[in-house]
Amino acid sequence: MPRNKKGKRGTNRGGRNGVKGESGASDDEQASEVLSHYSSASESASVLEEGAGGEPVDEQTAQEETEDKLKQCLDNLMDKSAKTRLMALESLKQGFSSRILYDFLLERRLTLSDCLERSLRKGGAEEQVAAATMCALLCVQLSTGVDGEEVFRILRPVLSSTLSDDCANVAARQSCATALGVCCYVAAPDNAEDLLKSLSHLESVFTASYPSCEGVLPAHKPGTSALYCAALQAWALLLTLCPASHLSSSLDIHLPKLQACLECNDVHYRIAVGETIALLFQLAREIDQDFQYDDCDMLCECLKGLATDGNKHRAKNDRRKQRSIFREVLQYIENEDFNEEKICFGVEGIYIDSWVRRRTYDAFKEVLESGVRYHLQYNQLLRDIFELGPPLILDASVRANRISRFEKHLYNSAAFKARTKLRNKVRDKRADVM
Repeated sequence: MPRNKKGKRGTNRGGRNGVKGESGASDDEQASEVLSHYSSASESASVLEEGAGGEPVDEQTAQEETEDKLKQCLDNLMDKSAKTRLMALESLKQGFSSRILYDFLLERRLTLSDCLERSLRKGGAEEQVAAATMCALLCVQLSTGVDGEEVFRILRPVLSSTLSDDCANVAARQSCATALGVCCYVAAPDNAEDLLKSLSHLESVFTASYPSCEGVLPAHKPGTSALYCAALQAWALLLTLCPASHLSSSLDIHLPKLQACLECNDVHYRIAVGETIALLFQLAREIDQDFQYDDCDMLCECLKGLATDGNKHRAKNDRRKQRSIFREVLQYIENEDFNEEKICFGVEGIYIDSWVRRRTYDAFKEVLESGVRYHLQYNQLLRDIFELGPPLILDASVRANRISRFEKHLYNSAAFKARTKLRNKVRDKRADVM
């Protein structure tokens, strides 16, 4: 079964250009210029580590130093001390998200897989959370292929069993849900058996939030809403790989139930449900352009209510985020409109132009965190998924634009001073009006 690339398009478009101000500009314009200049400089900054003197470290030297540290972390994963193992996992997470380590991992992947499996089975809650995230990072590093599939076969049973264990820590189960979705998406996109098993495990978790036969939504225990969110989002990610026959049955089963979950009390779960409904509509319309949902009028009424919700008992930020998301969901369901977003990294950028593409990007961003832009630049797996082609080889003129840590500090200071000056002027004007 080929990897599904629904809603994706060529994304290798030019980066954002800074605009220079004129010499006779006002203070406000100069402030804006400094901010723009700093933003441009930050985008072109080197991803390599720098020495104490602010000079860039040679890439090969930095890679060797990183690998030496990672070797020590791998040894520490077998330590008797839970604290030592946890610190090793956190260090590995940082290294895996900020470097491409395929060659380093080839001869160590089975050792690391065994350590992660042991941490998930016998570790405490924090260790399980970190180990599950490491499972996802390991699969992202190994990419699609024999090595990634081998690791996934080792890790899938323990991820699934921890996820399905009602007695396990909720945060650990949440982390396992995210990891199971990303690992399966990366390592087994063409393995129908693994895909369907992973979908089934994830469904068994979030369907516990579905209404009863009487239409009553269950009360969520503390922490379970975050678990349902993670399981639902991982399920939605894997659903983008499914054939049309499985999609059709999933729509019939889950769409009415998810609509009912829009009435739940947790704002974050409501948002996850709304985004998943929009993604299901996109997948359905790609199968059948004339797709019609029987209860669409009622669904749109519910979405309109959430898009204009002003209940004061909810936090202001939660209300704002909910209204924003559900306006987008409503626009897509009624008119197939999607608010396009551009993600810039280096001199490249990708367009998030569909719900499928947003779910895919968000999944990798959750695992890679701040390293997602680095992996978009250099990880061939992500570049294939987002259709970026081979990694760009920067010529000397582009490399010369990289700035040192000290220069970035100067830009940051200048931007901060300019921003403060500009805000003080605005505050003064407000005071005059009052």
